[in-house]
Amino acid sequence: MSFNHKIILVFGGAGFIGSNFIRSILAKYSKTKIVNFDKLTYSGNLDNLKDVSKDRRYCLVKGDVANSKQIAAVFKKYKPDFVINFAAETHVDRSIHVGALEFVRTNVEGVFNILEAVKQSKKVIKYVQVSTDEVYGSLALDSKKKFTETTVFAPNVPYAATKAGGDLLCRSYFSTWGVPVVVTHCSNNYGPYQYPEKLIPFLITRMLENKKLPMYGDGKNVRDWIYVLDHCRALELCLLNGESGEVYNIGADAEMNNLQIAKMTLSHFKRDDSWIEFVADRPGHDRRYAIDSSKIRKELGWLPDHNFKKAFFDTMEWYLTNQKWIDSIRKKTGVFNPHIDLWRAHKIKNKKSS
Repeated sequence: MSFNHKIILVFGGAGFIGSNFIRSILAKYSKTKIVNFDKLTYSGNLDNLKDVSKDRRYCLVKGDVANSKQIAAVFKKYKPDFVINFAAETHVDRSIHVGALEFVRTNVEGVFNILEAVKQSKKVIKYVQVSTDEVYGSLALDSKKKFTETTVFAPNVPYAATKAGGDLLCRSYFSTWGVPVVVTHCSNNYGPYQYPEKLIPFLITRMLENKKLPMYGDGKNVRDWIYVLDHCRALELCLLNGESGEVYNIGADAEMNNLQIAKMTLSHFKRDDSWIEFVADRPGHDRRYAIDSSKIRKELGWLPDHNFKKAFFDTMEWYLTNQKWIDSIRKKTGVFNPHIDLWRAHKIKNKKSS
């Protein structure tokens, strides 16, 4: 199967992963049309897709996934063959300090509205719900366990809980009505066009601002890191060949803790560890995530292409050569991660990494 001569409806395509997905699909399939439905919140950025904005195969529809009438209208007008949902409130700090209501609206009600539209459609071949490994909760640092598709959900923060809610709705719609939906759980993404509230671009922008790098707790929280284009290719395979009703975990086996990421950033800027500032840990901070992606590798033939170290420094170079992009969104949104400043008043004694 191919996307050529097909219409893909992308929810949340102006964000980090969504924009990379759209760009990669348009580059690979010359006869595909993409409809990007996006609310254009603080992290949705039209500059992310400036290079394809005039492509006849691409169009933007401004709308909110929490608005069922808007979703019904876009389905009626464009009659998509494939649907993929990136639209989500994702920043854990915001769910803690600003409140979880918007997360419920977008991550639960929004998924419900999309599922209802897909259920009513007579044309949709596949709907992929893009989710997160955070729904599984936390693993111990000294554990060798990894999350599998059958790991029981145990979310520890409101963001993860709302994503789990959307995932469970997808399961129920397949089980009850046979809605052709696939759910993916991916590890931490990095790469170009990521809004700088997330760890890697946040640390880079702090260096550009000549500011110290704040680390929650002891900085040893571990994440499995994946380059965004490897994730996009996995999602492409899930749309084309994923089995409806199935869940696929996506990870690159690149476990790194936050302190290691900070030190790699400092090394690139030729600065020492004195630029690391330990602050009080945030509530519900999961200790370790690790993905077992053997299912998607075996069933869909996916493998990550990018080496972490090289892709990390390529990402760093992208931000350094695209400071106008950073400045543009800073003018619109102000401070990138103001929530961490709430904890900077509670500094803790510097820790040495093990």
